[in-house]
Amino acid sequence: MPLTRNAKMVTTKQPRAGKMGPAAENANPEKEESCQAKRSPSSPQGAPKKRSAFGDITNSHKNQVVASKKEPVKVAPNKAQRTHAALGVAKNNEINLKKSMKKSPPVEAPAEPKEDPVPEELVLAQVPAVEDIDKEQLGDPYANAEYAKDIFEYMRGREEKFILPDYMEKQPDISGDMRAILVDWMVEVQENFELNHETLYLAVKLVDHYLVEVVSMRDKLQLIGSTSILIASKFEERCPPCVDDFLYICDDAYKREELIAMEMSILSTLKFDINIPIPYRFLRRFAKCARATMETLTLARFLCEMTLQEYDYARESPSKLAASCLLLALTMKNLGGWTPTLEYYSGYRSQDLHPLVKRLNFLLTYQPRDKLKAVRTKYSHRVFFEVAKVTPMDMLKLEEILKNC
Repeated sequence: MPLTRNAKMVTTKQPRAGKMGPAAENANPEKEESCQAKRSPSSPQGAPKKRSAFGDITNSHKNQVVASKKEPVKVAPNKAQRTHAALGVAKNNEINLKKSMKKSPPVEAPAEPKEDPVPEELVLAQVPAVEDIDKEQLGDPYANAEYAKDIFEYMRGREEKFILPDYMEKQPDISGDMRAILVDWMVEVQENFELNHETLYLAVKLVDHYLVEVVSMRDKLQLIGSTSILIASKFEERCPPCVDDFLYICDDAYKREELIAMEMSILSTLKFDINIPIPYRFLRRFAKCARATMETLTLARFLCEMTLQEYDYARESPSKLAASCLLLALTMKNLGGWTPTLEYYSGYRSQDLHPLVKRLNFLLTYQPRDKLKAVRTKYSHRVFFEVAKVTPMDMLKLEEILKNC
């Protein structure tokens, strides 16, 4: 393909010694003057010829040349001519001095010693560093570490779109206790089918957001719950259960046509926008920031999953709820408080989480729903480190610890 007139050839050929290519000439503009200076043939390194910093400010060399040319004419100058000549020399000296100041780089004055310099180690120690938690997984193509921060910032932005109002006021046949019973049953379904925890959290969100838009009767509540698990399974699972499995788990209380019709109703009501932020994903992210062990993370998961049954926690921000569960778990394990890394990646200060942390500890202490034991039974197993058997913190002691955080 012929090249255009203004196109430049790209070559990998190295420039010869003593010559500089265009790239080398443009690499350091400050050395352009020194590169154009004549090289001394006696210098083995080819260094620039030595010269004074400000040049010849007395202009004595020029005066000698002029004097040598006027030797044949021997006319003695009078006093006025001598004064005029002296003024001309002074003016020329001033002009030469200004030119040399422009061409020659200024001589840097020696820096004055600073009084009582602060050691660099102390300065770094005073500013707590924020750890890059994605740096270790940049080489893992399955971790998507380079996109992780942007993904969670995007999910934080979507939280505002999915804030739940108090929809129980317009549901004449459904109460908060019925919702708690439904969620307790959904936890059992998640265990029986061995589904991901993300599937359970998303299914509960689908139920809540559907009931915000549609008034339903109590005899359809289980159908809404099972269909929500079906939709969440298709969104989260590799191999979701089929429709017949959900009909079986409902003890054949509904027909196949009813389940499919409810699936269409939920998706059309939510306008197929079901990528709803859930606390579980934020909890895993924040636990990574805290370098928490699996046991500490499981305790925070237990606290977070207990809130699924409580209608009062349904309207909490998912990221804030996850951060509060982790802070309470760290406090219960005596693993320190809210670090600068956690504050940076979560967007919450420790003081922002204190009220919710106290509510979570109150929920863990008094157990308002003793008959609904699906979550506690699940986390009492050795697989989950039996975190449900952990003794709650004393309220006064917790408040004292939070004040010192």
